[in-house]
Amino acid sequence: MFLCARISTSLAYQVLGVAVGWQMYELTGSAWYLGLVGLAQFLPLFLLTLVVGQVADRYDRRMIACLCQVVQGLAACALAMVSFGDWQSKESLLAIVLAAGVARAFEMPTMQALLPWLVPAPFIPRAVTGSASAFQTASIVGPALGGLLYAVGSGTVYLTSGVLFCAASVFIYRIRIQRAASQREPVTLRSVFADIDYIRSRPEILGAISLDLFAVLLGGATALLPSWCMSIPWIAEAVRIKAGA
Repeated sequence: MFLCARISTSLAYQVLGVAVGWQMYELTGSAWYLGLVGLAQFLPLFLLTLVVGQVADRYDRRMIACLCQVVQGLAACALAMVSFGDWQSKESLLAIVLAAGVARAFEMPTMQALLPWLVPAPFIPRAVTGSASAFQTASIVGPALGGLLYAVGSGTVYLTSGVLFCAASVFIYRIRIQRAASQREPVTLRSVFADIDYIRSRPEILGAISLDLFAVLLGGATALLPSWCMSIPWIAEAVRIKAGA
């Protein structure tokens, strides 16, 4: 169930990202707004880092992950309604993407923290490998699927994404937890910043996280792909034909 949920939510996110980027560029023709789309997706992850860790440690991770899927599914359905009703605007796209980004910020660490509850300790490395493989597979298949569906229409892409998010919520809800949740502790400033203190005390972890942060920041340039693709003549012509149809 966990792997099915992992594949479904990753596919949904990748499909959604493709459609939002292309639709924003069709509306504005501006690389600046494409950058804002990427910022709306990344900013919640950055700002809520300390908060989501505390939430994942103190509450039912399965229900948190399930709720995150529902919120992202509702966001995808809202985008579908906006597209089918021809009410789309750059402001509505950014607002809905930001809401989905907040849910995504809670989902990612919660799903990672959920895995140790599902398998015995000796099998955790194998389970992590399987989870990472599922994510990478969805990251490859998702953009291709999103591009094919976008040829039909942006609303179709968003509706598909919403269905996948809903499927992921069902899969997560049906997960059978093998371990009980840890005892809750009162939230204090010291507990909130305990993770930062630990990272500062371990230079090797700080270095690895810093490198990964730069990779994520630079990798965000993929949000500008619609702008770059439109500089290729045959792609630009295909987009104009689709718009005319």
